Amino acid sequence: MAAQPRFPKDAVAADAVAADAVPEVDAVAVPERKHPVDRTLPPLKMFTSGLQHVAAMYAGVVAPPMIVGPAVGLSAKETAFLMGASLFTAGIATLLQTLGFWKVGARLPFVNGVSFAGVTPMIAIGKDRGADGITVVFGAIIVASVLGFVLTPYFSKLVRFFPPVVTGTVITLIGVSLLPVAFNWSQGGNPTADSYGSMKNIGMAALTLVIVLALRKLLRGFLQQIAILLGLVAGTLLAIPLGMTSFDAIKNADPVGFPTPFHFGAPQFEIAAIVSMCIVMLVCMTESTADMLALGKIVERPADERIIEGGLRADTLGSAISPLFNGFMCSAFAQNIGLVAMTKVRSRFVVAAGGGILILLGLCPVAASVIALVPLPVLGGAGIVLFGSVAASGIQTLASAALEKGENALIVAASVGIGLIPIAAPDFYHAFPKDALVVLDSGISTGCIVAIVLNLAFNHLGKKDSSREEQQEATKVPAPAGAH
Repeated sequence: MAAQPRFPKDAVAADAVAADAVPEVDAVAVPERKHPVDRTLPPLKMFTSGLQHVAAMYAGVVAPPMIVGPAVGLSAKETAFLMGASLFTAGIATLLQTLGFWKVGARLPFVNGVSFAGVTPMIAIGKDRGADGITVVFGAIIVASVLGFVLTPYFSKLVRFFPPVVTGTVITLIGVSLLPVAFNWSQGGNPTADSYGSMKNIGMAALTLVIVLALRKLLRGFLQQIAILLGLVAGTLLAIPLGMTSFDAIKNADPVGFPTPFHFGAPQFEIAAIVSMCIVMLVCMTESTADMLALGKIVERPADERIIEGGLRADTLGSAISPLFNGFMCSAFAQNIGLVAMTKVRSRFVVAAGGGILILLGLCPVAASVIALVPLPVLGGAGIVLFGSVAASGIQTLASAALEKGENALIVAASVGIGLIPIAAPDFYHAFPKDALVVLDSGISTGCIVAIVLNLAFNHLGKKDSSREEQQEATKVPAPAGAH
């Protein structure tokens, strides 16, 4: 009995020692416990890794203004101004997404840029109207973005309807849907050009692809992580003596150029245009949600409702600000998700550095034109690896989706099949209304919607009844064991 009082004293002493030790251990361990997403890299690595993200998404940012500008009747100089403005606003949106403030920003290595979903409706709104058409487009984007910002808290609650069977399907469709972009770049990018699809273009794309794969195999450490950037540099240098690289962009570029607010005039507001862009905003929010879920899986920081809400706020706020500086609607860039998956560099500050580079490119047309030196076939060769990596991540997610249970395999089959229609049969919906094509022409959107609806139908409706039965069965099973 006399020994008993000593145990509490020993315990108290042990606790006191532990309490004294904990702060020292924690003080040392805190930096090590920081998630890779929140870690910074040395300045040189930060810059080169950020530049790699810019190189991967540069063509995607400038392509929409290159298409929309001439279609609405803008001159070549005005179209170039739109391109610079798009780079500048993409940088702002990326900083909002990666660094964030208040409840804005997913704070993931998430790149934002001009959404392709809005190209067709923007052309329809502003066709042959010149600057007036652009101001109507800008007005519609502002209204749609503000409405999207207001709806964000409600839209983000849909995350519970994105289990692995849905996210895996959507991630796979993202990668597969982007591959035609890489194939188009590999052929030259301009279907009307005589050299489009030539052996020279495809050969350069194939060579770049081989170089990237070889660098990934042979290099180690940081150099392996920037294999895409090194492959783009090598491919561009090899393309110069072949006459595939044009220096005209550098010669004609101004050293400094700020995207003057409301350069084309004050925004105009038309109901039909606003409705059209609201539909585009919903499409962008759906795709961004899927992209955040995909990226969260890759960086091992699952995108919960709070992260998705912050990410959608950054998307919509960035899109609302963009027209003020003559830019278009911004959303997530899926190709950069592939870059994160491939390089394993998960720091959001790396992508923030890329956002800073985009802003500088938007302010310095000469610097922007240097990146424009990369021939599209070279970019296409690297794009095959990037976009294929996204699809591979989706397949990996599907592997954990319990496809053998219930109708999960059927959900994947129907969703992927319908999502591939715009890729396999581009004219499939040619008889449908133009407004419907905003959604139908996006395999990511249609596949995502089908996956969500089928998941609700097969895995949620009637779930309470089945859950009650399972619980009753679960309570019956342990009873005999307890009797024994």
